[in-house]
Amino acid sequence: MMNACAEKRANVSNNFMIQGKLIIFSAPSGAGKTTIVKHLLKTFPQLSFSISATTRPLRGDEVHKKDYYFISKEEFLHKVAKHEFVEFEEVYSGTFYGTLKSEIQRIWNEGKHVIFDLDVEGGLRLKKKYGAHAIAVFVQPPSIDVLIERLRGRGTDNEDRLSERIEKAEKELSYAPQFDYILKNHDLQTACREAEEMVSNFLNSH
Repeated sequence: MMNACAEKRANVSNNFMIQGKLIIFSAPSGAGKTTIVKHLLKTFPQLSFSISATTRPLRGDEVHKKDYYFISKEEFLHKVAKHEFVEFEEVYSGTFYGTLKSEIQRIWNEGKHVIFDLDVEGGLRLKKKYGAHAIAVFVQPPSIDVLIERLRGRGTDNEDRLSERIEKAEKELSYAPQFDYILKNHDLQTACREAEEMVSNFLNSH
């Protein structure tokens, strides 16, 4: 277990049958993917949000079991050891995020398709795992300067954590060509409309 965690990320094998489609939205922090995903959830009743598990503390008005499953690092690593994650990653130093197998199964049991709001590397791993059953969308901000401005405007991070986020965002922007689609979020209304069309086409495809 410790070797896997030292590598900061892992691909975890599935042990259940695919029962629905998976829609993956990924982007650097501050690019607007969460806002777009929330819009799609209101637009498509057949979608349900996959709640990720994380070891970071709650922010603002976030709610446990709604925004994230907020768990301790010890509990997270225990679940890693029990192979309960489809994928997981140490996104920032000491802070883990992951997608639980039970969360995907919960949504499929409801007869719905899964929509994800994930970090870039986690999104690519899910796409690789599920292939044609999944669509992976990269939300691209207008520029790195706009992204930095948005992150500063949140006021949720100290300068050290902000610098870490900016460095990670610059790296993540280079992953965009590996996704099925690049959704440019220069104008939110336009981006939401394009996302609707993209998701509709995917859900209606065979």
